[in-house]
Amino acid sequence: MRAVASAVGDHCEVVLHDLSQRDLNHTIYAIVNGHVTGRKVGGPSTNLGLEVMRDEAAEHDEFGYSGRTTDGRELHSSSVYYRDESGRIIAALCINIDLTPLQTAQNVLSALLPPSPSAPPGKRDRELHTHDISSLLDTMMADAISAVGRPVAMMDKSDRIAVLRTLDELGAFHVKRSVETVAKRLGISKVTAYAYLDQMRSGRD
Repeated sequence: MRAVASAVGDHCEVVLHDLSQRDLNHTIYAIVNGHVTGRKVGGPSTNLGLEVMRDEAAEHDEFGYSGRTTDGRELHSSSVYYRDESGRIIAALCINIDLTPLQTAQNVLSALLPPSPSAPPGKRDRELHTHDISSLLDTMMADAISAVGRPVAMMDKSDRIAVLRTLDELGAFHVKRSVETVAKRLGISKVTAYAYLDQMRSGRD
């Protein structure tokens, strides 16, 4: 970890997540250049860790994807997952490069270069880096609600199910008490949220 961070520079964060205990509130076992995302040892998993728990048998190694910090800085990231002899995922090694220095240089030169095409509408960052699991869930809920394109107060049943479906696909409900939190955000009861989830997972809209 120190070798990678030293070779790339201070804008490169390297993180080792311990996933063996399945405690997604506290997965960061070691971190170098934690100032990049503001995290430290004992910090939480990202949304990718939640997705891994949702479908552990799948191949989750990913290279060169986009990420975002809580203050909006863009990251260029890669993650590799480690398994024990039984195939159970026990750890993840993640590299996050803060693109701010390069973007600053690009801004200085932008007047001399033709404008670059804007990002496609609805583009979602692959990974979200937050200081705690509740902030991560808040961000995931905000993105899921935004994707529906309607304020919560104006949502009907199908809209709320769409939000729940997105969060379920992203593994959000592996967070403790997440159903209750999401239900409150959507203005429905916990019982209704569970009923919608059962209906959605059984294939009925």
